[in-house]
Amino acid sequence: MKLILDSSTFNDLQARFTAEIVTRIKIKLQEAAIESDRLEDLTAEIALSIAGVIDDLAGIDSDGVEVHPYLTFRTDDETLLHWGENAYTHEQVYGAMRKLFQRSP
Repeated sequence: MKLILDSSTFNDLQARFTAEIVTRIKIKLQEAAIESDRLEDLTAEIALSIAGVIDDLAGIDSDGVEVHPYLTFRTDDETLLHWGENAYTHEQVYGAMRKLFQRSP
């Protein structure tokens, strides 16, 4: 498998990935009948928590083993695309939230 550095494509895929996570969180909260006045805040809180784990900001320790995720995207069966350092999905959450909850920047 090839690991390719492509920050432009990675940024686009990361934004789409983050938007999908935020959307799925909102849907599950709606299915759980979360009140509409709490829906946006809870969606953002959960999305930022997950993004922190993906971006390796959360400090994961499992049975004394440090876990450090590194986000890549498979573009075909033989190629992984990366950004060159840790992901920054937490920064993408706000844009995804604006679109999903129809807020102006």
